Amino acid sequence: MIDQNTLFTGFTTDQINTSGATIHTVHGGNPNGSPVLLLHGIPETHVLWRMVAPELARDHYVVMTDLRGYGDSSKPPGGSDHFAYSKRAMALDQVEVMRHLGFERFALVGHDRGGRAAHRLALDHPQALTRLVILDIVPTHLLYQNINQEFATIFYHWFLMVQPEPFPETVVQNSAEYFLKCTLLWLGGSKISEPLPNWIGDDIFREYLRTFQMPETIHAICEDYRAAASLDLEHDAADLHKKIACPLLVLWSEKGPFHRMYDVLQAWQDRAVEAHGKAMPTGHFLPEQMPDELTQELREFLRS
Repeated sequence: MIDQNTLFTGFTTDQINTSGATIHTVHGGNPNGSPVLLLHGIPETHVLWRMVAPELARDHYVVMTDLRGYGDSSKPPGGSDHFAYSKRAMALDQVEVMRHLGFERFALVGHDRGGRAAHRLALDHPQALTRLVILDIVPTHLLYQNINQEFATIFYHWFLMVQPEPFPETVVQNSAEYFLKCTLLWLGGSKISEPLPNWIGDDIFREYLRTFQMPETIHAICEDYRAAASLDLEHDAADLHKKIACPLLVLWSEKGPFHRMYDVLQAWQDRAVEAHGKAMPTGHFLPEQMPDELTQELREFLRS
């Protein structure tokens, strides 16, 4: 197990109780700086931000969490309707964590699944956000309304994970290490036959694997996807008339499938009052593959 204190020197680690979960939280930085919340995606944890957070912390008070079901956060039962892993529930966790730390308003940066929770937070709690950054996704509702052969081939795991319990849990659990490695390589733009790239490294991979391979984590991830294909779609459809009210920055992978399949910026401009952004020449994991460039983009946006 990697010593996370060496990754986030000077940060504090807490387990913060929300109304529905216990959220593993790492926070620290400039006590006089504006607050920024960083949310990770699958198959990772807050460790995703290890090269970005310390730099942002020079000017901001930085908060990182493990989403419920991931990392060292609790894994509550999903329920028959999967509500516990709806983005509405995940978003509420984050609002309550920030309130616990004394922040009623904050900026938010969400990658992958964290970006989906961030989108829902912007719709359910618009008063809480000062600025929003979404990394390498398009809205969930748009995805499910535009499924074709390429989408189903690339995003096969969306359709595996939603199958009834315990089928996907069993499949992933039986090959957890291989599944994690292939997911990181493939989404990062490498071939699955290649060794781990230097932006992960063996120690970081083992840290991700430590919590990913837990049966309760794998079940929670499946519940996350089941919610995305059911309740989240219902919530999104009901809120198509709502727009993200705060300024929005969208950054995405030039090497990834979203860049090929969608007009990513237009997709978000359709859902926001004010949105701008661009593609970055890297794979899916922008905070790890282009940390310096991403940090610069975030700094400029957060202080503008």
